[in-house]
Amino acid sequence: MDDQAHALSFGAAADRYDRYRPSYPEPAVRWAVGRPVPARVVDLGAGTGILTRVLLGLGYQVRPVEPDPGMRVRLDAVTPGELALDGAAERVPLPDGSAEAVVAGQAYHWFDQPVAHAEGARLLRPGGTYAAIFNQRDESVPWVAALTAITVDLLGGRGARDDGPGVDGYGPDFAPVERGEFRHALRLTPEELVGMISTRSYYLTAAPRRQRRVDGAIRELTASHPELAGRENFDLPYRTLVFRARRRRTARR
Repeated sequence: MDDQAHALSFGAAADRYDRYRPSYPEPAVRWAVGRPVPARVVDLGAGTGILTRVLLGLGYQVRPVEPDPGMRVRLDAVTPGELALDGAAERVPLPDGSAEAVVAGQAYHWFDQPVAHAEGARLLRPGGTYAAIFNQRDESVPWVAALTAITVDLLGGRGARDDGPGVDGYGPDFAPVERGEFRHALRLTPEELVGMISTRSYYLTAAPRRQRRVDGAIRELTASHPELAGRENFDLPYRTLVFRARRRRTARR
């Protein structure tokens, strides 16, 4: 299945996605924006509004942009005062210079990046910030590494790189990328862990029989792994990685 099919697989599971996916730690979001409140921020690939709501809670003015209609419906329903724009990172229905920051959460890796970077430069005022934010499970923890092994084996998902996802740059309109790392955790029950994995694109696009195998393997992991067995809930640790760059004062096209 191609990347576009994976990228647009979430809408049918929008309620689960919003319920089970982790939020973003406030220090990471502040650092990503790199501008004082109430800066105007565009949230690309906003999904169900998980990052949008953190930005709003911090006092920023936010315009969420999302191509999947199912995700937009959920964002509109659970994010008071906000309606998502129908658009994508490569075509944002906003005027030139209308933002002081452009951010993207987990959606960044689905972008046509050269096109999205140029569109971000169009939206940003000179000196504005473009940032990608990734929540990555901390696979230095043995049971988390075992969880990833299940998803890779049964779904063909990807394990985490030791240094996390890399963003080398955002194109000629931007200064070099700065990298920040932040830690947080998501408190889960065993069934909530099954629910969280069920929101991944490789699960959503898998055959029902394979999905059931994954569910069973995760339940077995939580029942038998020494770090989890007998526990009603536990922390799933995350590393939140942020890659930000400033828009140059003068374009270098």
